[in-house]
Amino acid sequence: MPYFDAASSAPLHPVARQALLAALDEGWSDPARLYREGRRARLLLDAAREAAAEAVGCRPDELTFTSSGTRAVHSGISGALAGRRRVGRHLVVSAVEHSSVLHSAAAHEARGGTFAEVPVDRAGTVSAAAYGEALREDTALACLQSANHEVGTEQPVAEVAEACRAAGVPLLVDAAQSLGWGPVPGGWSLLTASAHKWGGPSGVGLLAVRKGVRFAPQGAADERESGRAAGFENIPAVVAAAASLRAVRAEAAVESVRLRALVDRIRATVGSVVPDVEVVGDPVRRLPHLVTFSCLYVDGETLLHELDREGFSVSSGSSCTSSTLTPSHVLKAMGVLSEGNVRVSLPAGTTEEDVDRFLRVLPGVVAGVRERLGAPVSPAPSPATAASLVVDALGRRCPIPVIELAKVIGEVPVGGTVTVLSDDEAARLDIPAWCEMREQEYVGEEPADRGSAYVVRRLS
Repeated sequence: MPYFDAASSAPLHPVARQALLAALDEGWSDPARLYREGRRARLLLDAAREAAAEAVGCRPDELTFTSSGTRAVHSGISGALAGRRRVGRHLVVSAVEHSSVLHSAAAHEARGGTFAEVPVDRAGTVSAAAYGEALREDTALACLQSANHEVGTEQPVAEVAEACRAAGVPLLVDAAQSLGWGPVPGGWSLLTASAHKWGGPSGVGLLAVRKGVRFAPQGAADERESGRAAGFENIPAVVAAAASLRAVRAEAAVESVRLRALVDRIRATVGSVVPDVEVVGDPVRRLPHLVTFSCLYVDGETLLHELDREGFSVSSGSSCTSSTLTPSHVLKAMGVLSEGNVRVSLPAGTTEEDVDRFLRVLPGVVAGVRERLGAPVSPAPSPATAASLVVDALGRRCPIPVIELAKVIGEVPVGGTVTVLSDDEAARLDIPAWCEMREQEYVGEEPADRGSAYVVRRLS
């Protein structure tokens, strides 16, 4: 069964498995003790830290192992903000950061701080100039991902780091998605990552803090990991994480070229075999293994279930997945279609045959879901019957409001309008995105007794 969700968690690398099993026999003791078992555990921990630090591009004593990538983010942000509290309490993040960063920002605001979100363009890229403009005299910390977890777009880390350096603001880079593919451009002050993203075991995160960066760990003090990560180190998992990071880096040059070619095939083919599809994310500056596309008139949760029935494990940032009832904050910030969203992220070793079968299966799956939802087969207009129409889609979730809009747009003359009443949050994103895809005019949103009224003018 092809597993196409490496961006969520990559399969355990064979080197990680071997290192984990070996370290279970050697690394069970307390590395803080002076007897031989403790010394043996300390040697394993130190060797893992040196290997991971080399891959990150920092000194071993700048690197801390945490219990997860999320914990690394939370600890990094809270420690940097506390260390620079005399400068101010302003935090800057991009609008497409991982939820762990946004949760930290919300917690900071709840404690009396402030934060600003820097917008992105339709490809999901932040502007270095806009980021620089968001920095203020009281900005204590800035955060930017190296590459986006949902659409794969790589961010201009070096340019933003230079803007932060000029403003005297430390930059925390969330490198969870990219670290397995290569080092992050220099200039960052703090860096976080998560081992299960590159084929290491879950439960291991990395937090690197450059020397000279003001940092005050929050929470109860602990003597382990320089006081930055409380609790007994999981040495076997740490050893496996460092070993797998070194292994995937050694394979990255060849595997990235191979997977990029497979992703290029998906990007080029999806739009030709499935009508009404939008491939999102930067087509060039992107991770080699990840592609995301959105299908009009499709329920995202149903689409994922149907692909699972066909043997393909994929994920989604759609508002219609079981994990959320609101649109993906990443797709919302980009202003792209959120309904019927599919993220394909290929693990190492994915074959051409698996990708070709996915592309053969996908059109039938999408067509079947659209048929069950009553989506229009084609956008061919019918004779105009009224200058304006109102579609009542209240109480109905995506993609029904957009499907109902598509069904009636041909019933108004060119220049006529259709008003869609909807109380689904996804409509605020998906109706404008539909207008751009279908070359119709999105007039705007108006208040309604319940939900909102979205006005669309027919242009063709």
